[in-house]
Amino acid sequence: MTTQVIVLNGGSSSGKSGIVRCLQAVLPDPWLAFGVDSFVAALPARMQGADEGIMFAPDGGVSVGEDFRTLDAAWIEGVAAMARAGARVVVDDVFLGGAASQQRWQKALGGLVVLWVGVRCDSGVAAGREVARGDRVQGMAVLQADVVHEGVSYDLEVDTTHTESLVCARTIAARVG
Repeated sequence: MTTQVIVLNGGSSSGKSGIVRCLQAVLPDPWLAFGVDSFVAALPARMQGADEGIMFAPDGGVSVGEDFRTLDAAWIEGVAAMARAGARVVVDDVFLGGAASQQRWQKALGGLVVLWVGVRCDSGVAAGREVARGDRVQGMAVLQADVVHEGVSYDLEVDTTHTESLVCARTIAARVG
């Protein structure tokens, strides 16, 4: 069966976005990329730092409200609709709710062929990347490194601690049907 969707899950600064760019380069067919960062950037400004939207705590914690959850559900359904319409899609997400987050995606992607990929990275290495990026609240990488994987089932896992994005992408591409 032909893979229609690749879902990458990993904590902040784990290397997902780099892997996605490399996947788009190494996979023979065109794949659209959709990431949670783009979704958050698309939210109205008033939802940034608001109880009903998304809040980033000084220690790197992230909390989301009801309006965020409603729009997130619509975004997930929209990504699934694109895949059902024939687009091949790579998703870059952070399962803050662990297994519950995966279940939301599984429900929306029902009937599609999905490759579930866990992207792991040592929390210390991810924290260093976070500082170098300069666009994240420090502490997110450490807080998310393990919690995003709790209860989540994968077809494949890659670890970017010592492995380059291109090597990880080639490993994933080898599993794409």
